[in-house]
Amino acid sequence: MNPRRLTPSMSWLVAFESAAQHLSFTRAANELSLTQSAVSRHVQALEQLLEVSLFRRDGRRIELTEAGALYLREVRGGLRRIRNASLQVMAYRNESASIHLASLPTFAAKWLMPRLTTFYASYPEVLVHVHSRIGQFDLELAGMNAAIGVGDGNWPGLVSYRLLDERMIPVISPKLALEHPLNKPSDALKHVLLPVAVRPALWNRWFSTYDLPTKKLRLGPQYDHTSHLIQAAVAGMGIALVPDFLVEDELRDGTLQALLDAPLATGWSYYLFVPPHKTLPPSLAAFKDWLLEVTKETLINGPIAQVVDEMPRNFLDDEVKESRFR
Repeated sequence: MNPRRLTPSMSWLVAFESAAQHLSFTRAANELSLTQSAVSRHVQALEQLLEVSLFRRDGRRIELTEAGALYLREVRGGLRRIRNASLQVMAYRNESASIHLASLPTFAAKWLMPRLTTFYASYPEVLVHVHSRIGQFDLELAGMNAAIGVGDGNWPGLVSYRLLDERMIPVISPKLALEHPLNKPSDALKHVLLPVAVRPALWNRWFSTYDLPTKKLRLGPQYDHTSHLIQAAVAGMGIALVPDFLVEDELRDGTLQALLDAPLATGWSYYLFVPPHKTLPPSLAAFKDWLLEVTKETLINGPIAQVVDEMPRNFLDDEVKESRFR
């Protein structure tokens, strides 16, 4: 088969994608700064090349055929990869560039955002666009340059940089603590326990760590996001088990109290994931270096260091303690 038939003109593909998205040649024309007839001609040329009808036409109305819907799914992914590749290559022109960063929403809101001003102070021409994402996905298809996630550091096809170890601590509102203090692990038996929906077994692990009977667990309502879980704890709905570095503000201002000497090391860490470039674009390389430096400072000087210092020796041996600072 003629290779040209399998590689249509980019202008035809862009016109098809826009028309398929809007189901209107007129709206596609406005989006692409073309005339309606030009968009229509591009789509007709594509259909003639493929020898397949991509749209059903009913007067001024159009809708995708089954073949058109299939073609749209594949073409849209390809165009996204091309656009993302173009953005990455353009980043090599100079230090001025944009970074599209996918991040766990609570980590972004509670930890990353308050620190981004220090990055902008050093790199004012670099824009970091933060998008909320949970779980693994195709960075290229999503148009992302990097991602921050939690787990064991394994994300197929990406390179990982370890940021912060996940260490969970029980937190309680001062009002609830007045009614039923949380001074030792067994005090949790008197409370409703608030879990995150995606990790409901964390409380079981915490109970087992401190030799508490798991059959006495009293789980409360589940929450999709850790930020919702934190707010529920602040409101006194129960006690929550959360990463220590995500409740820095609440511990500092006193809206939450923590049982610091009863942590749970999950074995997971927060990571920055980037594509496996031999040389990262300058803007992304700068962001990576800044992020690694800031997390190192957090471990040494921030509230996490206080948590580490107050941990009993049987929960934190020298090898683990050193690993947090590597």
